[in-house]
Amino acid sequence: MATQHSRAAARLMISPAVLLLLGWMIIPLSMTLYFSFLRYNLLIPGMEEWTGWTNYEFFLTDPAFFAALKNTLLLVGGVLLITIVGGVLLALLLDQPFWGQGIVRILVIAPFFVMPTVSALVWKNMFMNPVNGLFAYFAKFLGLQPFDFLSHAPLFSIILIVAWQWLPFATLILLTALQSLDSEQLEAAEMDGANFLNRFVFIMVPHLARSITVVILIQTIFLLSVFAEILVTTNGGPGYASTNLTYLIYAQSLLQFDVGGGSAGGVVAIILANIVAIFLMRMIGKNLEA
Repeated sequence: MATQHSRAAARLMISPAVLLLLGWMIIPLSMTLYFSFLRYNLLIPGMEEWTGWTNYEFFLTDPAFFAALKNTLLLVGGVLLITIVGGVLLALLLDQPFWGQGIVRILVIAPFFVMPTVSALVWKNMFMNPVNGLFAYFAKFLGLQPFDFLSHAPLFSIILIVAWQWLPFATLILLTALQSLDSEQLEAAEMDGANFLNRFVFIMVPHLARSITVVILIQTIFLLSVFAEILVTTNGGPGYASTNLTYLIYAQSLLQFDVGGGSAGGVVAIILANIVAIFLMRMIGKNLEA
């Protein structure tokens, strides 16, 4: 009886927070769903009209949608590839004892604490500027023509900027997993004649598999909504070359003032993000069971 009373008291105390959280999620989502069925333009207030599925048909048949979807997938895949491979290599490096190890670890982690807008501005003006940027300086030093990254390779440039931000996160998770590996296994394998490559492939990689799946899940959820880096550097251009779903929804809603079309795009993006999240959760569940 006392246990039932304590559970009832716990539920009563936690209920305000749960209700607040539900309201915080459900109310904006409900409004977005409602607006997606309206012809709602911010330049014509008071002229809202129910249009049914018209906004969804327009958004899903717009060529910009398929370009944005492709760019979103390339962005997520490119950043994951760079951060996982780079994270494993950095974790292996930081796991070795050397002078100044603490300072190096702080420097490696530092990019994760830089705001996306600030990091995008730094990369745009200090590194990728075709006139005064660091890359242009090195190109001129080597006698080469400076390359305008943001104009000629906009999506690749954004992948580099975002990967630079998320590389410390992957490195931290993988370094923690690597340090939990029993050193006696590596020593036994080394005594049996296994070189570093064999120890890495057959001992370290299987041990890091679960951590890699966690990194993939967490990063994918955040990478699907990359926005600030695109807004600050390329504005989705040239054309739709660097537009992802998040920026396309922003452009539809706040640049073209079409709240109905932007809301329909938001609902589509939510559905796609949940499909990806469910798939990744099942993949991680199978990995953990194994």
